[in-house]
Amino acid sequence: MTDLPGLAADMCLKCNICTAACPVAAVTDLFPGPKAVGPQEERFRHPRLPTADDSVAWCSGCGVCSRVCPHGVAVTEINVRAKAALAQQNGIGLRDRLISRPALLGRMGVRVAPLANAGLSNPLVRRIIEGILGVSRESPLPPFSSDTLRRRQADRIAAQPSDTVPATKLSVAYFHGCSTEYYEPRIGELAIAVLERLDCQVILPPQGCCGLPLQSNGLFDAARRYARSNIESLGPFASAGIPIVGTSTSCTLALKHEYRAILGLEGESVAGVAGATLDFFEFITLHRIAQLNRQHLRSTPLTVLYHPPCQLRGHGIGTPAMDVLRMIPDLEIVLSEAECCGIAGTYGLKREKATVAHAVGRPLFDQAHDVHPDSILSDSETCRWWIQNHTGLKSLHPLQLLAQAMNLE
Repeated sequence: MTDLPGLAADMCLKCNICTAACPVAAVTDLFPGPKAVGPQEERFRHPRLPTADDSVAWCSGCGVCSRVCPHGVAVTEINVRAKAALAQQNGIGLRDRLISRPALLGRMGVRVAPLANAGLSNPLVRRIIEGILGVSRESPLPPFSSDTLRRRQADRIAAQPSDTVPATKLSVAYFHGCSTEYYEPRIGELAIAVLERLDCQVILPPQGCCGLPLQSNGLFDAARRYARSNIESLGPFASAGIPIVGTSTSCTLALKHEYRAILGLEGESVAGVAGATLDFFEFITLHRIAQLNRQHLRSTPLTVLYHPPCQLRGHGIGTPAMDVLRMIPDLEIVLSEAECCGIAGTYGLKREKATVAHAVGRPLFDQAHDVHPDSILSDSETCRWWIQNHTGLKSLHPLQLLAQAMNLE
């Protein structure tokens, strides 16, 4: 495992910029701030007995602290590792083990989608789930799809780059993630349609859950198994020069960054997959903007509020979705002023953290109330579900609006 976060702790100047920027520390005294539980405490942790103060459990892992640190300290990475150590010390309960496995839940849920969705939308059932498992009844649980993306697009599945049909078009390996596979296959179909319109040949490589929910809940060993499986499956595509494009910013951040910086995976294949991975709109701005310029985008007289999720900010690529959407005639885009919506993956699902998560997202909810947009856009599925749940406004992936302007939706 790389020692970068441990070494970086000694570079902390105790300036407290990270604490001032932390959205969690701003709304609760239960979390003393990323500096206190991160680089400051890291100096006192024994390498073979990685004890952690209980307050680190309130860190949402949003990544703000690492982004604002003027000295390049990997504060988020330090805290996520400390959270994992704490979880192992205290024991990881059934709830966290379940919500960490969206692929497992998805495979079960799609088989009985009508029954499962009816149950999860029932207030009494949600109260029971909250009482038994500790999953907040106020937090959104997305409905299962009755079918999966890979079943709908079976002819695109390719086990190896050599399985793809030679073409003059640019081949793209689409990493759809668990949410698109089991909950929102329409997002995947639109992504494929947009890419094909932009002269790409879209293939579905072998893939599993990115493992980020496992990592976030302290199950590092399981997360590494998922990560290694994805590296083994995606490595040949990266080696063949095929871009790996994802529509979930958390999944692509895992492939790009988390596998190495937090899970400590190393090697040529790991680096190759990281280098080949691109966010959906990052790919368009880098490789398909000329083709998009040739498209006749129809007028879309709407006002939308765009919230770049924390995971997208972690990519360090700006807001490529806004760059693309500004090309749509008559579309008014208002940028979110909130640093975080609050959900942080599975953080806001937990009964004990739901109130804090809601408080973190309050500035975004208030802005949505003031702007009253036609819809709210976000590149992250959990952000969309959380925002829609707490504002009552329709929440979309930015690509849905692009597909609409391209007459694909």
